Amino acid sequence: MKVISLFSGCGGLDLGFKKAGFDIVWANDFDKEATQSYKANIGEHIVHKSIYDIDTTIIPDADILIGGFPCLGFTVAKGKDRKLDCDYNQLFQEYARVLKAKQPKYFVVENVTGIKSGKEFNDFFHDVILETFKKSGTNGDYKIKYNVLISSDYGVPQNRKRVIVFGTRSDIANEPNFPHFNLINKLTLKDAISDLPIDYDLKVSNHTGTSHKVKINGYVGNRQLNWDKPSPTITGRGSRSGGAVIHPHPNGHRRLSVRECARIQSFPDDFIFHGSNGACFAQIGNAVPPIMAFFIANEFRILFDNQPVHFKAQNWLLPYSKKIEKQGLQMLQTHNLSSANKGEKSSPNLVPSTPHCSLHSFF
Repeated sequence: MKVISLFSGCGGLDLGFKKAGFDIVWANDFDKEATQSYKANIGEHIVHKSIYDIDTTIIPDADILIGGFPCLGFTVAKGKDRKLDCDYNQLFQEYARVLKAKQPKYFVVENVTGIKSGKEFNDFFHDVILETFKKSGTNGDYKIKYNVLISSDYGVPQNRKRVIVFGTRSDIANEPNFPHFNLINKLTLKDAISDLPIDYDLKVSNHTGTSHKVKINGYVGNRQLNWDKPSPTITGRGSRSGGAVIHPHPNGHRRLSVRECARIQSFPDDFIFHGSNGACFAQIGNAVPPIMAFFIANEFRILFDNQPVHFKAQNWLLPYSKKIEKQGLQMLQTHNLSSANKGEKSSPNLVPSTPHCSLHSFF
C-alpha cells in the first residue's frame, strides 16, 4: 500500500497514514522548516522543492495520492480579502497534474470548508476543482465523493471542520467510505494540555511560544478558551512571528505554546517540530490532525484486503489517547449488547455501504 504525498507540510496527514500501516514512498513541500520537521519525524523521502518544478517522471508509482493544497485563498478567515482569482486557488491544478500522470487507484484531498462557502466559491469547487479531478483519469473519469468531517468526532480535542474529497479510478470497483466514528464525550482542552507547565518551559520539547500580549476582544486569536470544551480551530495563517492568531491559553496569562497547539492537533509528544516558533505554529496550523488522518487511512486499508489497524493508546504518546481507546471500547460494548438484544449477528457498520470498517475493527 504505497502512498504519494503532495503539499505535505510537516506531515499530519502522512503520519496518520503511516500509523495505519501505509508506506509513504514520496512527499513534497516548498516550506523548508516544514520539510525539516517531516524528515526528522516521518522520513527522508520528502523533497523540498516548488511543486511547479517537479517533473512527474521522478515520482514513483503508488496506490494512493494524498494531500491538501494551500487553503489561503479559500479560507473565510480572510474576510473581505478572500478572492477567487488568488494564485493559491490554482494550486489544485498541480495536484491534478500529478494525479493525471501517476493514475493512482485512489486519491484524498483535504481543504477548508471555505472552499465551497458562498455561491462563487461553491460553483468553482464543483464545476472546476472537482471536475478537473474527475477528468484526470486517462481511461475514464475518476469517481468523486466528498464530505465535511469534524476532528472532534475522532478524538481530536478541537472543533476543526474540513472538506475531505475521495477519488476512485474508473476501473476500481470498491470505493472508500468516510469514517463515521463519533465520540459522545468530546475531548477538551483540559484533556489535551492541563498537564503541561503553566509557563513556557524549555525542558518540555516545543513548549515555547510568543510574547504577543493577550487581549480578549472576541476576534480570532483573541477569544477566551474554555478548559471544558474542545479548542476552536488551530490556524496556520498570519505572520511567522506568531502574532494574534495564536489562541490565548485558557488561563489568559499568555498564548498557547507550540507543544500545546501540537497536542490540540493530535501530534504525539515525540513529534518534534523544527524552525522558529512562528514556523512551528504555521506547520501545526496547516496540518491535518494525525488521529483524524489515521481513521481516514483505515478506510483505505480494507480496500486492499487488509484489516484496519486497531487504535491503541500506546501507539499515540498523548495524555488523552487512553480516553479515545476507552470510549471506543465502551461504544463497542454498548452496540454489542444492543445487537444481542435484537438478535443481530453482524458487527456495527461505521459507514453505510460495503466494504466497511466496524468498531470491532478499530478497537
